[in-house]
Amino acid sequence: MSTTERKERERARRHELIIATARELAEEQGWEAVTTRRLSERIEYSQPVLYSHFSGKDAIVTAVALQGFGELAEALEAATAPAADPRSALEAAVRAYTAFAEEHPALYEAMFSRSVDLPFGQPDTPAPLRAGFEAILRVLTPFAGGRDPALLAEVGWSSIHGLVTLARDGRLPPAAREQRLALLADQLAAAPADRARGRGREHRQGEDPADTPLG
Repeated sequence: MSTTERKERERARRHELIIATARELAEEQGWEAVTTRRLSERIEYSQPVLYSHFSGKDAIVTAVALQGFGELAEALEAATAPAADPRSALEAAVRAYTAFAEEHPALYEAMFSRSVDLPFGQPDTPAPLRAGFEAILRVLTPFAGGRDPALLAEVGWSSIHGLVTLARDGRLPPAAREQRLALLADQLAAAPADRARGRGREHRQGEDPADTPLG
């Protein structure tokens, strides 16, 4: 191995060590505890060395978030691959997504709540972000009907994220967690025609007989 190759390998190892240490510290004490000084102390490298890899804390959070999206995509793929049918895959994805957010709260915060320099939904969106979205797109496409699958995936992702965020912040009672996830999967799987029929039944049930035309 040449000197250049050895230096590049060492630099890559330091880069990953900084990311891993930031994640570890954030999961232990929250992102407010993650500072360049504390990271330098933990990894036993000087702050100038750390700054040679990242411009500051926001850049580190961005790297953590990027890593998180890749791991989320892998978790969704692992959960949905054994599914026997699209409906089972959808429910598995909803549950896997929720479990991922619950098991990695600081990582999930980096992905969705912290300041990151990542282009979402753009031509230059990084591959891990695309992989996360495409994993959700795959399980929802069979239920799109005449709708845009990408828009359905966006709304589905937003719905799952909303439940995760409200539950994490204590805005939803934990006892109904499983019922909420099942209801969300049912709503996402409902075909447009099924929804229209449901609205029609609700309308007819709410009609005042005096307003019903005769003949």
